Amino acid sequence: MGRNTHRHRWHPWRYLAHRHPHLRVTCDYVLPESRRGLATTEGIYLDRRLTQAGRRCTLTHEIIHLERGILPDHPHFTAYEEHIVEVLAARRLIAIPRLIDGLLWTQHPYELADELWVDVDTLTTRVQHLTREERAHIIRELAEKQPWNN
Repeated sequence: MGRNTHRHRWHPWRYLAHRHPHLRVTCDYVLPESRRGLATTEGIYLDRRLTQAGRRCTLTHEIIHLERGILPDHPHFTAYEEHIVEVLAARRLIAIPRLIDGLLWTQHPYELADELWVDVDTLTTRVQHLTREERAHIIRELAEKQPWNN
């Protein structure tokens, strides 16, 4: 991995401890209806079957839900809000410098997700929602660091 990329890694547990110290996180239960996580006013429940990367991604997702407020009471707007939260979580979890470092050695989604300490769904969301500027920056960096691939 490249120099100084550790400082770009999002730490949801650390963030929660600083910003929402009253909230408790538990991974003790199997959640119903294929839910990965559930945020309540008392805390956040993460499905106990999640991997470490899955817990990290789901916790970030639930933190963003808590900070954005109650879901809209309409299926269309609820689905839209879920999409927004997925994109925001992927952005927090995958900083561009870390993505570039990972892409320098693999473009296989499972290996790259593992390197970035996220699940493949989060990686896919991040890549699908890169801004034009982010995409151009990644292409320039990879071309500079891997000139043999040009």
